[in-house]
Amino acid sequence: MPKQGKVWGETQLIFRNEAAEFHRIEATAGSYCSKHKHEHKYNKFFCEHGVMDIEVWQNDYALVDVTTIQAGESTTVPPGCFHRFKAVTDCVVYEIYWVSLEGKDIVRDDVGGTP
Repeated sequence: MPKQGKVWGETQLIFRNEAAEFHRIEATAGSYCSKHKHEHKYNKFFCEHGVMDIEVWQNDYALVDVTTIQAGESTTVPPGCFHRFKAVTDCVVYEIYWVSLEGKDIVRDDVGGTP
């Protein structure tokens, strides 16, 4: 897959289907992505090398949690949370997105039955 240049470095889509995506990120020390959220996707960051901070804004109070990951470490941001990454050093990080089918997603209109 082709690489795509970004202000913070570059990204490359490795895999995508209807339920998941897998990207390789190369970020330059000191750079960061936009503050954003995903309505339905989980967002996992896995660090191959270097150091990256993942900032997550909490929805129920004015707090930003920062998780620092380095080689072999990961963190996950749930859907609906504003977040951004900041490259502490030059780094390579894999970004994995997926949607989750919640077990309690059924809405019943009747109770069923037998003849």
